[in-house]
Amino acid sequence: MKYKIVLTALLAGSFFMANAQNAKPEDTETWSPEPAVVTPGKTGADAPSDAIVLFDGTNQEQWVSAQDRSQPANWIINKGIWTVNKKVGNIETKKLFTNYQLHIEWRIPADIAGSGQARGNSGVFLASLGSGDSGYELQVLDAYKNKTYVNGMAGSIYKQFIPLANPARPPGEWQSYDVIWTAPTFNTDGSLKTPARVTVIYNGVLVENNVELKGPTLYIGKPEYKAHGPAAIKLQAHGDDSKPISYRNIWVREL
Repeated sequence: MKYKIVLTALLAGSFFMANAQNAKPEDTETWSPEPAVVTPGKTGADAPSDAIVLFDGTNQEQWVSAQDRSQPANWIINKGIWTVNKKVGNIETKKLFTNYQLHIEWRIPADIAGSGQARGNSGVFLASLGSGDSGYELQVLDAYKNKTYVNGMAGSIYKQFIPLANPARPPGEWQSYDVIWTAPTFNTDGSLKTPARVTVIYNGVLVENNVELKGPTLYIGKPEYKAHGPAAIKLQAHGDDSKPISYRNIWVREL
């Protein structure tokens, strides 16, 4: 029996060696379908040719009020910079998205006062689920020498995931997020099929590495999923007393 096993192994080895000798490089080459041609921006921060430009410094036509989507997003545009208008409140995109790549730049005022969560607080809701602060929030906050709970600092998925690093620049300097968002999917009965996943690069540094979200953001309590479809991207006008932050150069690529 032992000799039969050895003979079988030798024959199998000979067969695979013969196949390897007869193999050609083109046997493992794939030629189609060809990827779509995308012209990159002049820099990594510039929108590529297939991007939807959400804010280019000239108008806010891609946005509406999150409180009433029939109303415009009247934040303040000055010299290409878009500043939160807390009287207007949260705003969100007209267009609804599923999976996407997002680039967004933001700035904490140079003369910001206060500490902790009251220091330039805002948020990018990667999928908005209503008019208030509901959805999946990527925190925006001054994280430069500003102590707060670490699952609520800039770069965190608020109250869920601590950033892997803190690459914050000082207030007054522009910061950037590059985000890969994979929306959750749901079964026909409304139960969760696959959770949301997100990767975040903050000022060129990976801070969230394809993390699986536990559900939408909650300020109090544990998150849990409820079925939903495509959603807007929302920007928060936080209700604290700190000076409002500003945004620029926002674009998205649907995936």
